Amino acid sequence: MLNTLFAVPASAQAQAVIFNGALLPPAAVAQLQAAGMPLPAGRYWYDAVSGWWGQQGGPAVGQLPPGLPLGGPLRADASGGGTGTFINGRELHPVEVQQLTMLFNAPVPRLRFWMNAQGIGGPEGGPATFSLTAAAQARGQGPGRGHAATGPRHSLFGTTGGDGNDGYYYDPSTGANVMFGN
Repeated sequence: MLNTLFAVPASAQAQAVIFNGALLPPAAVAQLQAAGMPLPAGRYWYDAVSGWWGQQGGPAVGQLPPGLPLGGPLRADASGGGTGTFINGRELHPVEVQQLTMLFNAPVPRLRFWMNAQGIGGPEGGPATFSLTAAAQARGQGPGRGHAATGPRHSLFGTTGGDGNDGYYYDPSTGANVMFGN
């Protein structure tokens, strides 16, 4: 099916490195490999804004510098989609939504977001409302790590907090409140 989505001749596909539907020249592949990125033949997607990349139809597997001239425009269905959550125009893979749910300890809304290479982002056309780095740092110090109390944490998914034994989540888009704990 992927062969029909992009106009790359079948004879070139067996040995080709294809980013966002465009064949990468051998010199560009050599540069990436020289920079320490093992890149076997295959189909990949690349988000030039965040630097995230992965195999066509799959989740992000790493980050490259943003703004590299790798292939054509990023397609909305580059990761397979089906989640209704978009970052920089790409519909996230279910694995990425699951990872974000765990990171933010809250459901991921089915919305469109922008995100830069530092992991800072927000709703498309709006201000920054989240930081993946800050969320990861907070997650490493929050409940489950010695049951420390946490003050309110505001993220793109809502507000969470707790005292180490009990917690809450507030979703501003729906007005829903959830309390949990012992």
